[in-house]
Amino acid sequence: MTKTLLKRRFMMSATGAALITGATGLTVPAKAQGVAPTPSMRGGSNNYLPGAPIVERIGAGGFWMSGTVRRAGDGAPLPGQRIQIWAHTTEGHERDPHSHGATLTDANGVFRLEMPQIVPAFGQPHGHLAYDSEEFETVFLRPVMASAGETSLEAHFVLQPV
Repeated sequence: MTKTLLKRRFMMSATGAALITGATGLTVPAKAQGVAPTPSMRGGSNNYLPGAPIVERIGAGGFWMSGTVRRAGDGAPLPGQRIQIWAHTTEGHERDPHSHGATLTDANGVFRLEMPQIVPAFGQPHGHLAYDSEEFETVFLRPVMASAGETSLEAHFVLQPV
């Protein structure tokens, strides 16, 4: 008796849904596994200032912090969510109130805020971001840049409802 192994490939459809194709060539939706919430990062809450104002830009700008905010489980984008951003920059330390600001996500759950160039603190160029409203669990992120010469940094949140 000969056993035939079916090869399966995973691919993304135009709508972003995962699909599985088998030896027959038929395409079927993959079973939804759910989108896991983002855990808070160690050191992410360092120098956090509750209630930082929503701003158009932090300082003179020149560096872009951006990312997305989605809901745990179904991965739906979350519009209107407040994200606070702060960092050690060319214009101040991460503990300085003028180095903090907040922005809101757009209709697609995307945020973007211009700020001064991030510089190394304790040997690492990094930013701090927080989601701290009441609808979802608080999450603090501390993404590290590969190089101090980079002019942008992305961070992505997947939030768990409270």
